[in-house]
Amino acid sequence: MPYNAEKYPYDDLLRTNIAGIEMRTPVLAASGTFGFGEEFADFVDLARLGGVMVKGTTLAPRRGNDGVRIAETPQGMLNCIGLENPGVEHFLTEILPRIRPYGMNVIVNISGSSVDDYAEIARRLNVDGVAALEINISCPNVREGGIVFGTDPRAAADVVRAVASVSEKPVIAKLSPNVTSITEMALAVEEAGADVISLINTLIGMQIDIRRRRPVLGNRTGGLSGPAVKPVAVRMVWDVAHVVHVPVIGMGGISSWEDAVEFFLAGASAVAVGTANFVDPAVTMKICDGLGRYLHENRFANIQEIVGKAWEQRYSL
Repeated sequence: MPYNAEKYPYDDLLRTNIAGIEMRTPVLAASGTFGFGEEFADFVDLARLGGVMVKGTTLAPRRGNDGVRIAETPQGMLNCIGLENPGVEHFLTEILPRIRPYGMNVIVNISGSSVDDYAEIARRLNVDGVAALEINISCPNVREGGIVFGTDPRAAADVVRAVASVSEKPVIAKLSPNVTSITEMALAVEEAGADVISLINTLIGMQIDIRRRRPVLGNRTGGLSGPAVKPVAVRMVWDVAHVVHVPVIGMGGISSWEDAVEFFLAGASAVAVGTANFVDPAVTMKICDGLGRYLHENRFANIQEIVGKAWEQRYSL
């Protein structure tokens, strides 16, 4: 489905630039919910998206976690996939050449078990066709690596610093909500060289089968996503956008254009849609359409005019 500007009369209002990445719209597909993009090509104009944050990628292939990996919850879902992926070399030799013709901004989500792992995968991804890197320091369902980096400001900064020192691409640091102070984490990764901050990743959750009297997920705990987490995500985007000087990509429970508007008003410069893609594979297109209409009907000249717009209000207890 090639990009056709005539089909989208308000897309000129949505154009933006995040850390040097030109985006037709500020709506991205979140990693782990959109495959490598090609899986959605029949439903989505991939080039219209601000970018596709492709499936989490590691140095070596990973088979993921054993047992049950997904459980539905009220207003959301739990997952403990465990970063199953074919590895960076397979991505570079087989997948990237296949998805480049779609014309989308390919943002590679990377994960590792050590600082050296992150740096090495970042170095290998200094190739044409990769628009940016998103550092997954916040994945809560892998037993080694991610959870440690994602909850310790110094460890998170070490990873970002190592990646930024070798990468020729913009670096996006993806933050975990499972921390005491999200602003402390944000300031640490900004100081370490992050060009953009994305948040939130999933909240740690658990579900127990009362008949079997044991956890549903094979990994016991998993990442909670979906509409249930949106109020947490909006609050954290608001807090982070107030203290950093780099763009923020907001995510967490977005399933409509109205949800997306909330994130922009809270201070996000772009948004990423995750779990909603499983419910409606064309939801990102509907969000782009709705955002454009909202800007037009409210006489905003561009999407930048509503970023942090809610800050203009003053509140008293």
